[in-house]
Amino acid sequence: MHTFRFVALACAVLMARPAFAQKEWIEYKNLEDHFAINSPGDPMVEKTTWTSEYDSKFPQTIYHWTDGPNRYSVRVIDYSDSEAIYNANHHSDDFNAPAYWQIDILGSIQWAASQLYRLKPGVKITFDNFHYINLVTGQQLTAINPDMTRSYVGIYLHENRLYVLDATVARNAPAPIIFQQSLEFLDAEGKSIRYRTYYFDKLPEAKLGRRGAGQGTQGPPPDPGAPANGGQGGRGGRGGGQPQ
Repeated sequence: MHTFRFVALACAVLMARPAFAQKEWIEYKNLEDHFAINSPGDPMVEKTTWTSEYDSKFPQTIYHWTDGPNRYSVRVIDYSDSEAIYNANHHSDDFNAPAYWQIDILGSIQWAASQLYRLKPGVKITFDNFHYINLVTGQQLTAINPDMTRSYVGIYLHENRLYVLDATVARNAPAPIIFQQSLEFLDAEGKSIRYRTYYFDKLPEAKLGRRGAGQGTQGPPPDPGAPANGGQGGRGGRGGGQPQ
């Protein structure tokens, strides 16, 4: 009788497993982009560029995983050379002020959230709010995609690198907490960084100064819509999203 019960239980467990072969999850560490995360094995890596709010091209690395029907990715966009990249581009007079390279960084979380999710046709955002992980501040979103899969997204800015976590799972699958909540930021030696209070990104120090003026302090860009004698005022950037 005991043998029969054991065999019946084993059969029930096997029948309950997904039809696909699940991968073994590991702690994946990446010293080049300074992060660690729980993932289904080693990723496929794609090197590409990211277009910022003010049309600068930044180096981007996307780490991809699949596990059955579920897809996972970490997108890392390096904004650390924002000043040099921005000044190397041609910009109209309206966007010629040096502070725009800073605005590119300051608005990077919201820009990515809008370009990748909020403004995507057919995507319904069901959660969109402030979030932090290991006290590093950012944004968290949940989206229903046109194919009814769910995307669980976290976006964080740390040491002028933007990290976009995306776990897209089948319609009735549980939230992929093992991926979402396991992100760690690493120092140069590969050790996990811990903060005692909330971390907000610090802009890199200006090196080039105002264009054509040699040295100068960074300040807010002039308001293109203001009167000629109206002094300076910040535009606040073009904005990354639409009212929710």
